[in-house]
Amino acid sequence: MIKLTQYSHGAGCGCKISPKVLDTILGTSIQSAANKNLLVGNDSRDDAAVYDLGDGMALISTTDFFLPIVDDPYIFGKVAAANAISDVYAMGGKPLLAIAILGWPVNKIAPEIATKVMEGGREICKEAGIPLAGGHSIDNPEPIFGLAVTGKIDIPNLKKNSTARSGSKLYLTKPIGVGILATAQRQGKLKKEHQNIAPDSMMLLNKVGVELSKIKEITAMTDVTGFGLLGHLIEMCEGSGVSAVIDYDKVPIFPEAKAYLKEGSIPGGTNRNWDSYGHKLNLKNTEQKHILCDPQTSGGLLIAVEENATNQIEALLKQQNLISHSLGYLTEQNKELIKIF
Repeated sequence: MIKLTQYSHGAGCGCKISPKVLDTILGTSIQSAANKNLLVGNDSRDDAAVYDLGDGMALISTTDFFLPIVDDPYIFGKVAAANAISDVYAMGGKPLLAIAILGWPVNKIAPEIATKVMEGGREICKEAGIPLAGGHSIDNPEPIFGLAVTGKIDIPNLKKNSTARSGSKLYLTKPIGVGILATAQRQGKLKKEHQNIAPDSMMLLNKVGVELSKIKEITAMTDVTGFGLLGHLIEMCEGSGVSAVIDYDKVPIFPEAKAYLKEGSIPGGTNRNWDSYGHKLNLKNTEQKHILCDPQTSGGLLIAVEENATNQIEALLKQQNLISHSLGYLTEQNKELIKIF
């Protein structure tokens, strides 16, 4: 059986360019053309672009693709598709259609394997209720797969990552530790009974974002992917002008990830994340660093919600079999951007 991960230098969102390097790439003196209809664009660190259609609705546009994080091509297709569609859900939107992005080493891996990747992508699109309507492919040294996704949103329901307010409680809908588990797999350390933990989480669609968008007390929302929990929380705090307090014991973490961390299963993306934003943090120990900076792939939604709506949010998350307890809260901005206790 072919092992796709042996053909990739990075795994899933762990191969994302680090926040620090990305800032350099995006830095330019050239101003974009002004467009009053562009509600969310490149000037913020949000999950997708949003364009006002002029009738109370907005179009959501996003793309995401990466190298294999699992060996099974069908599962790889499902994970990559779920991860790409998540950006629409993170804005509170309803996906409409997807276009495939495929890079394939045609002289190294049989095209029939790519067929299985595409089938995985189609299956997730079907689950999301959208067509995989086309795409583009290239001959590439490493296998790459992902989607460009278009969605829609009622503008009053649009959720950004830069609109959080002090006093809001924080929720994360999926456990973290996927990067550590994927690294353990690549190292040949992952036990047979643990092989489905990360894929099952990554293939789970963040459909709940559509329902969450209707709740006005949700002040901000984003999904947690390659920059790790702390990276995406930093984006939320800096964009919103707030600080955060996190109870480490309340952070949902796969317990198996902690075990493999002790065995040295640390993704390269963890250190790249820390190098980008570690100077903004004061963590208690290296475990917190390796867990909270662990690059996630198709991670959960990070939600900021006003105190008076927490019961409603928790009931909805529990109904969807998602993590339903708060891991912390937001405060007025102070010198310590994120406090972890």
